[in-house]
Order: sequence, then structure tokens, then C-alpha cells
Amino acid sequence: MPLMMSEEGFENDESDYHTLPRARITHRKRGIEWFVCGGWKFLCTSCCDWLINICQRKKELKARTVWLGCPEKCEEKHPRNSIKNQKYNVFTFLPGVLYEQFKFFLNLYFLIVSCSQFIPALKIGYLYTYWAPLGFVLAVTIMREAVDEFRRFQRDKEVNSQLYSKLTVRGKVQVKSSDIQVGDLIIVEKNQRIPSDMVFLRTSEKAGSCFIRTDQLDGETDWKLKVAVSCTQRLPSLGDLFSINAYVYAQKPQLDIHSFEGTFTREDSDPPVHESLGIENTLWASTVVASGTVIGVVIYTGKETRSVMNTSNPKNKVGLLDLELNQLTKALFLALVALSVVMVTIQGFVGPWYRNLFRFLLLFSYIIPISLRVNLDMGKAAYGWMIMKDGNIPGTVVRTSTIPEELGRLAYLLTDKTGTLTQNEMIFKRLHLGTVSYGTDTMDEIQSHIINSYSQVHSQASGNNTSLIPPRKTQSSTPKVRKSVTSRVHEAVKAIALCHNVTPVYESRAGSGGDSECTEADRDFGDESRTYQASSPDEVALVQWTQSAGLTLVSRDLTSMQLRTPGGQLLTYCVLQTFPFTSESKRMGIIVKDESTAEITFYLKGADAVMAPIVQYNDWLEEECGNMAREGLRTLVVARKCLTEEQYQDFESRYNQAKLSLHDRALKVAAVVESLEREMELLGLTGVEDQLQADVRPTLEMLRNAGIKIWMLTGDKLETATCIAKSSHLVSRTQGLHVFSPVASRGEAHLELNALRRRQDSALVISGDSLEVCLRYYELELLELVRQCPAVVCCRCSPTQKARVVRLLQQHTGRRTCAVGDGGNDVSMIQAADCGIGIEGKEGKQASLAADFSITQFKHIGRLLMVHGRNSYKRSAALGQFVLHRGLIISTMQAVFSSVFYFASVPLYQGFLMVGYATIYTMFPVFSLVLDQDVQPEMAMLYPELYKDLTKGRALSFKTFLTWVLISVYQGGVLMFGALLLFEAEFVHVVLISFTALVLTELLMVALAVRTWHWLMALAELLSLGCYVASLALLNEYFDVAFITTGAFLWKVSAVTVVSCLPLYVLKYLKRKLSPPSYSKLSS
Repeated sequence: MPLMMSEEGFENDESDYHTLPRARITHRKRGIEWFVCGGWKFLCTSCCDWLINICQRKKELKARTVWLGCPEKCEEKHPRNSIKNQKYNVFTFLPGVLYEQFKFFLNLYFLIVSCSQFIPALKIGYLYTYWAPLGFVLAVTIMREAVDEFRRFQRDKEVNSQLYSKLTVRGKVQVKSSDIQVGDLIIVEKNQRIPSDMVFLRTSEKAGSCFIRTDQLDGETDWKLKVAVSCTQRLPSLGDLFSINAYVYAQKPQLDIHSFEGTFTREDSDPPVHESLGIENTLWASTVVASGTVIGVVIYTGKETRSVMNTSNPKNKVGLLDLELNQLTKALFLALVALSVVMVTIQGFVGPWYRNLFRFLLLFSYIIPISLRVNLDMGKAAYGWMIMKDGNIPGTVVRTSTIPEELGRLAYLLTDKTGTLTQNEMIFKRLHLGTVSYGTDTMDEIQSHIINSYSQVHSQASGNNTSLIPPRKTQSSTPKVRKSVTSRVHEAVKAIALCHNVTPVYESRAGSGGDSECTEADRDFGDESRTYQASSPDEVALVQWTQSAGLTLVSRDLTSMQLRTPGGQLLTYCVLQTFPFTSESKRMGIIVKDESTAEITFYLKGADAVMAPIVQYNDWLEEECGNMAREGLRTLVVARKCLTEEQYQDFESRYNQAKLSLHDRALKVAAVVESLEREMELLGLTGVEDQLQADVRPTLEMLRNAGIKIWMLTGDKLETATCIAKSSHLVSRTQGLHVFSPVASRGEAHLELNALRRRQDSALVISGDSLEVCLRYYELELLELVRQCPAVVCCRCSPTQKARVVRLLQQHTGRRTCAVGDGGNDVSMIQAADCGIGIEGKEGKQASLAADFSITQFKHIGRLLMVHGRNSYKRSAALGQFVLHRGLIISTMQAVFSSVFYFASVPLYQGFLMVGYATIYTMFPVFSLVLDQDVQPEMAMLYPELYKDLTKGRALSFKTFLTWVLISVYQGGVLMFGALLLFEAEFVHVVLISFTALVLTELLMVALAVRTWHWLMALAELLSLGCYVASLALLNEYFDVAFITTGAFLWKVSAVTVVSCLPLYVLKYLKRKLSPPSYSKLSS
């Protein structure tokens, strides 16, 4: 359905949202007539559907009431709290692995052919010639799967066996992670993984809050502040949790890791206590406690936890090359059947013709050689080994050895941002105050301004409690400009030091974490043991910068914070209100009261787009924000407003009233806060740089030149994602950037898609929520438009949304996708993509363990794709076609032989000759093609445009396949007819001449196919030839040994071989001269 270009009829006509009711059936057949006319089919389908529903029925997820410490009171049965990443169990392992193997036509065909040899009438050779290769392939596959499965089992067992302290009426007991139930009270120590989704009840920290690390859940390395339920935090001791009668009401389990709705109710108090619970009161599974000890009540376990619900089941990945070869083998099978039918038809269907038909099918079964699977699997193993041994990309690990060719066929690369493109290390770069700007080289000036302002204040204060703001109307003899700059610098730095959600954490040297932190803070606030924690690395960078400028944040809790001046004086501020950053408001505010002067100040910082209308008129903000953004800096505008006591009291009463309202609470609260955000004094503009990973820009440039479209899928904010997209050159300087406005309804989505349609050749930035809405109503239209975008940035994406985007691209484009990530939140995307690359980074090893390829740096992707992807695909394509050629040529010879000898279903070569032909005589030279390369690695890296040819799949297509079929038919015909023409007396001579010429032809054809010689290739050729010559003397049951030593044998074999190979060498030479491939132009 094309997009309608008018905007009418959206709100009213919603009939197309719902499916139309089915028309009533007016006439019904009855009894036997109904059964015969399709009723039996209906009954069978109904029974099957019913059985499937019974087997696959998912339990409906419901909201729940969880009583503290009373798992037995749960009305519903909840899943076990165990993690399971295994694909199979003991009973499904063998059937599962065999199914995965035999669902491919190639392997199923070999199985049927091998089984047919147990029937005496169809037997045409030794059993081992069929079963040995098939058994080898299956044994290798089963062993590989068994090892992988055992490793997964061990990893799961390790996690499920972790011990936790469970609080019971009798005290603490140790319990395994897998035995934890809904309603249990679990104690989690510092640096311990949280085993299930819990509501946070108590902490050892005096502030009643703690930090957790969420890098394995959402990919963000910054710590998150969590707040305990105040009712249970106030209880005198742990044991009192059992003396109260309380329960938690929790919403039904869902995917969203950023939201939670619930209530805490204590029934035994008068009146009953009700507390609303939000995301800040939750502790999700797979996160890690970063400070103190926490106690929580379990609300979701096992499959119902947020982390498991956001993880998709791994799929068995199959390479595109394998699928293409599977299609070719089906075509060959049809040719095989046709050839056999022709043979039987020419025979005239005499005697038991169907038995002859089966014998012909088996005689020509070498058209599809079983060695194809063996060679390709060994080739894949060789490519994996080469990748891991490449000194230019150290630390690379191949975890899925079945898809190295996929690296050479990619059309889309979907990458995470934090930790993948960036190092997630923020550095303060710029402070702009309107008339003056400070960069990294002039930071010492700011330091001297701060020292001056506080030394002036200190000398003036000496006794009376004057304001700590430097006086403005004293010392009129000093230059006024200088004075005002010092004052403005001081105000801006103080605002940055106060307006944040950062908490300083001190490493405890003795005793319990919380106490030692406090005593240490009171004592000396040792700089060397202090680290800053916040939910945003930007804020940490700002506070670290104010510390370097001389104003140090030394302590912070929910109600106060302390700053230390360059002179060592402590300034205490009371935190009256905090307004946290949200993706809607795009700003963060705080109201503080200076303890020494009782001054109340409202500080606000946020994105320039929302701050511009809030601050007083100025003529520089917009221009400077644009300049900083072009440098790739993340900008924040800082402003303040001084409040009187009366103004604040009036605000507080209105604010508290809005917080208690039941309807439209968020809107009312926002409205009250906005009443303060008017005509604020603009203090300055800050610029922070998120450092990119090494060589990200040239790598992305290389990938773009290779014809790969790059999408960035991140959970980060829109501004940050846009900034990194520009600084990393994901979006080039010449390209426009279209930011997709937030949409919530079908009408809005329609208008925005029309706007996008008009912005052709612009990179797109879209949020996860808007993407969800567009996909609901306009999936095809959206994908049609985004496919034309040179780059796409999706921000605020959940892990499941990332995986969904990958799957949609696969379905609608049919092209190969690659996902790159480094955190637990990227696992679903990595597993959904055709090729998943994990980076071992700061966010742990979860992504690299789940990926098909694990690398240590983003820049290694360039070489992995351009060099190893190219080589793996080209080599496998050549190897596969050569092995098919080897089977086709012998089948052609068999067909000619049978035709000449009255269509007898008798094999031309028997026993060891057939086994030897596919193994010791030709296997090594053919397999040595895995060492071939058409372009030097340096050339492939220098000209990434060469990669575009690979994505078209020209190395293995029906065209190249037909070329090889024609070569095989020509050579097979020449070899057989030549031998028949030149033999004189004995039929044994036909076998000898044709077989020797066949082996020589194969060796010469390998030499013809090679583009870059390797010493091992030459060795393989000589070794195979030596083996054949040596074995001629031993094969006296097949050959006439006396004839071998005659001159006639030599010239006849030479003549047949020259006729079969020389024309092909001439054709290759002419083609290279008249129509050389693009890579040969470069190498010459």
C-alpha cells in the first residue's frame, strides 16, 4: 500500500486497523458428504493445532501480589530461577543434531544413497566407499556440537550454582541461585550479581540508597542510583522485616527495562502505609551491586526476569554460500534423474527397468560428490585458523566455524555506539561564557580565576559570614572587565560543581563500606581513594573537571553536598529539590541552599534546544552550540535563578500538591517546575568529548566505500547518538541529517514518513518509540524509505528492538546483515544477525561469547571483512565448484561408457579407483585452493571498492556453475572417447588410459584455477602425482602393469590430456587479455 499523500481520514476511519469479521456460512454439508468433501482434512488440522497448542501453550503473564518472606502465599506457580542457554537436552541432542544435518538436501541425498547399498540388487560397490565419508562428516559435526553444548552447560551450571544469603524467620540460610523463589528475601553483597528481579527493601548504606552496575543489561557502563523502600529502610533491624505484615503489588512481567509500576503496602500499621514503587526501587537480574549490601524481595524469577525476556534464543546460522550450493545440488539431482531416465528409455524399458533405473541413479551419484561436504567443512576450519593466526588482528576468536564466508557477503552493518564506536570516556574540552571561551590549553586560567575569587572572599570574610560569591562592588580601583570575568568564571564553575546527580565514593580501607566512607569523608576526603559515580558519564566528566579547576565535590547524600575550595575550606549546601534528566524534558535541575549564607539557588542544565527559550535573551548561544557540535562535542547549557525564601516556599507547596495528585501527575509536576524555568541567567556552555575508539573514522569510511550501509542502534539519548554519528563520520559532512520527530499515532507517523520521503539522500535519526509506531502501521513503507538512506541512527533502542530491526532488514531486503556490539544488551542483535561480531570491552565478555567472531577493537572489522571475508568466500566458491567439477567429469565418463556398451548399468571404475580418485589422487591439490588469493591483503584494504563485487555473489552463481558443467562435459567426453579411440586390444587399457588422463587433467585444472601460487600448492600437486605413479604398480587387479611401461601408453595419455586441457588454457589467456577482472587491473 503506497503512502497516501493526503492527511484526511486518519482519526475517524479506523476500520482497517481490525480484520473484518468472516462472512457467515449459509449452507453446510452434513454427514458423510461433509467428511468426504474436505471434512477429514479439517478434523486432522484441528487435531494437529490442538496438539501443538497443548505442547507450546505459554502461561499468561499476570500482575502479582508478593508477601514479604512468604513464598508459600503465592497464588500462582512461577518459573524456576535457572538460566538455560543450551540448545538441546540429553534426549533431543542426537535427533536435533541429525535433523540440522539432514535438513540439507545434500546430506539427505548421501544418506539415501548409502542406505541403498544394503539392498543386494542395487549394490554397485563396497559399502565403505559410501559410509566412510558420510560417517566422517557426521562424527565431526556431532563431536563439535557436543563440545559446544557441554561448554554451554558448564557456564549455565556455574551461574545457577552461585550461593546467596536468604533471610528467614530462623536467620540467614545459604541458597542456590536456581532455588530462589518469588517472595524470598535475598541479601546481595557488594560486587555480587543480582540473581532475580527484586524490589529494593533495605541497604547497609546510611543514605538509604545504593549504586548498581547495569552494563550487562542495558550496555551502559555508568552506575545507577537505586533507592530503598523508605518504610522498610526505617525499620531498626533486619529481623523486623518478618515482624511486619507487608506485601508488594507488581505489574505483570514485561520487556521494558526502563519502567516499573507497583505499590508497597504495610497492613499492620494504623493507618496502613502505601508507597508507590518506580524503576528506582527495583534491582533487575544480571546487574551487579556496586556499593553496600542490599536486601530485596524477589518479584520475578527465571524466564520472567527482564534480562531473560530481552534475550532471544540463539539460532543455528547457515551461510549463504551453503544455501547456494544446496540449490545447485538440487539442480544436479534433477540432471541425475533425467540422465538415468534417458538411459533406461534408450534401453527400451526391457526387463526389470525400475531396478536398472535405480542402478543408473547410483552409478551417476558421483554427480553430487560426498566429498563436497568434507572439503567445505575442512576449508571453513582452515579459514578460522587463518583468522585467529593473523598478526594484524590479534586476539580475534572464531566461535562459529560454519560461516566465515558470510564475512565476504555483507550489505548492512548494524553497530552499537557505547563501547563499540566510542570508548565511553568523557573528557571536558570547552567552556564558553559568551565573551570568552576556554579550551584545553587555557584551563589553567580558569584555575587562577577560581583561586583568586575564593582568596578574595576568604580575606574579606575573616570573621563575618559574608556571601561566598565574590564581591562585585568593592575594590573599584581594579579593572572592571577583569573582575567581572573572574566572577562569571566562578559562578559557572560553581554551577557545574553543584548541578548534577554525582556521588563521590571512597574505597573503604577497613570496616563496613558505609561507615568507613563517612568517617573518611569527615576526616580528609582523600583524593586518591575517591571515585565519582553517576548515571551519566557526561556528569562525571564535568565534576572531575571542576575538581581539576579547584572546586572539588567531596561528599553527597540525598539531602546535602559538600564542596572543597582551593584553600581547603568546606562549603556545605542543602539539597532542597532535584529534578532528574528525562528523555522528554532533556534537562536536569537542582535547588540548593547555601548553609553559610542561606541563599537559595535554582540551577538548571540541559540541551541547547530546550534551554534556549528558558534563558534570558542572548546573541551567542545558538552559534556556539553549532560550532561545538561540528567539533563532535556534546553540549550542555548551564543557567541559574536566585530564589527568595518566600518564592521557594510557594513553589514547594505547589510542587508537593502536584506530586500527590492521582490524575495527570506527570503533567502537573512538569507544569509547576516550568513555572520556575523562566528568564534564567545564562552562565555558560560546556562541551564534552566522548572519545572514539582507535581508527573508527577510517574504518567506517572503508566500510562505506565497500558498499556496506552502516546503521547505529543505541540505547543512548538522541543528542548523544547524533553527535557521535557526526564525529565518527558515520554521517559524512556533505550529507544532510533528518531527525524523525517523535510520533505516537498513525496520523503523525504518516506525516513524518512523508517528510522523510522529501528528504532523499539524508541520514535518518529515529527513536525506538517512533520506530515502534511506524512499524505497527507502515512497516513496508518505512523500510522502503530507510533502505534508501545512506546511514540510519536508531536511539533509545531496547535489546529486543535492536534484534527486531535486524530481522526486518533480513526479511525485506534479503541481504546479509552483520551486528557488532560489546555489551549484554547487544546479544539479541548479534544472535539475530547473519554474522555477529562481539568486541571484548569494558562491558564484559557477554557479547563476545555470544558472537560468531570475537575481536578486541572495532578497527579490526576492516581487515576481517576486506581480507578474510573476501578470501573465505572466493576460496569456498572455487573449492565447491571444483569438487562438483570432479564429480561431474567422472559421471560424464560413466554416461559415455554406458552409452557405448549398450547402456549397461556397470561401473566404469570399481572399488579402490573410485575411493582413490576422490582422496589421495586429487584431494590435496583441490583442497590447496584454500590457500589461493586473487588480491594481496594490502591491495584489498587499499581498495575496499573491490568488496562490492562480492556482495553480488558472482563467484558462485548459476552462470559460473553452468560454465563448470560445460567444462566437465567437454573434458569427460574427450577423456572417454579418446581412450576408446586409442585403445587397441584390451578393455583394461581403456580404464588405464582414461583414468591416468583423468588424474592428470584434474591436477592441471587445479593449476589453471590457481591465481597466486603457494609452495604448499606445488607440493600437493607433486605429492599427488607421485602417489598415483607409485600406486600404478600395486593396482594390478585394475590395470595391465606391462602396458604402463610402453611408449604407446605415454603418448596416448599425453594426447588425451592435452586435448582436454589445452583449449581451456588458451581460453583463460584470451579472457585475461580481453576482459580482465577488476582486481587483476590493480595487481598489474
